[in-house]
Amino acid sequence: MANLPQQLIEHPLAHHLLVELVPGIRRLVATNQGPMTGPGTNTYIIGSEQLAVLDPGPLDAAHVQELMAAGHICWVIVTHTHPDHSPNARALADLTGAQLIGMPGPEDGHQDKSFVPDVALIDGYQLVTPEFTLQAVHTPGHVANHFCFWHERSGFMFTGDHVMQGATVVIIPPSGDMKDYVASVEKLAQFPIVALAPGHGHLMGQAQEYLSALIAHRLAREAKIIAAMARVQQPLTLAELTPLAYGDVDVSLHAIAAYSLWAHLIKLEKEGRVRQYKESHWLFDQAHWQLAESVVKFNVKP
Repeated sequence: MANLPQQLIEHPLAHHLLVELVPGIRRLVATNQGPMTGPGTNTYIIGSEQLAVLDPGPLDAAHVQELMAAGHICWVIVTHTHPDHSPNARALADLTGAQLIGMPGPEDGHQDKSFVPDVALIDGYQLVTPEFTLQAVHTPGHVANHFCFWHERSGFMFTGDHVMQGATVVIIPPSGDMKDYVASVEKLAQFPIVALAPGHGHLMGQAQEYLSALIAHRLAREAKIIAAMARVQQPLTLAELTPLAYGDVDVSLHAIAAYSLWAHLIKLEKEGRVRQYKESHWLFDQAHWQLAESVVKFNVKP
């Protein structure tokens, strides 16, 4: 939702077009364009002789055939198991005999349950081939099983949905965690990145500057949330707090913003800066939140 300064490295984002980004790295955009996916999910093809396919996208037989036409696929890798990134993985692996690499998803109702990897990722795992090495970087935040991938030869960091071009990432608890997200962005900043290769949109240069701006944006939003709660000085539900904390965001996006607000509040609760009141049978949006230093007594009927 934020409009952060970006240095775009632009190559065509057309569908059905295999585009070389640098020697040994190509991109094919899936045809699942939309408000949350932009032009569609970026599928990256890494290598020239023995190929690794990263994020083969949603179920789409035509996309699978186009990927198979790119060459000899030996590995199919996913950054995470949201339904716009991984459902094609099993079909592609079955058709090519490729090894399936990733981390199974959490049980939160938002994951691709068909994804069962041959290799379960851990932080620091390396896929070493005669042509390239990919290093897995565990980046929980958007979702607990999210990984980015470092391609040292090119300086590309493949970021999946951890960092996207054109929009900030929605964090949906409980599998999404804002505290983890900020820490994971800081983790990426330790790499000498030449370009961020996101799961949606164009490549982005000036990676360090962008990552710093992304962290600053998240913390600025956090400050707005705290300021809004301090002004009201009474417990608030997500529905009551969202327009106060996201007044600069179009109202049509408030339903989505409420998820990131929830993630911010959970982060602040972990840090002892806010408290929530809820009954065990309430849904997440029925909880009431207040600043820890200004707790007031109140009665809420379910």
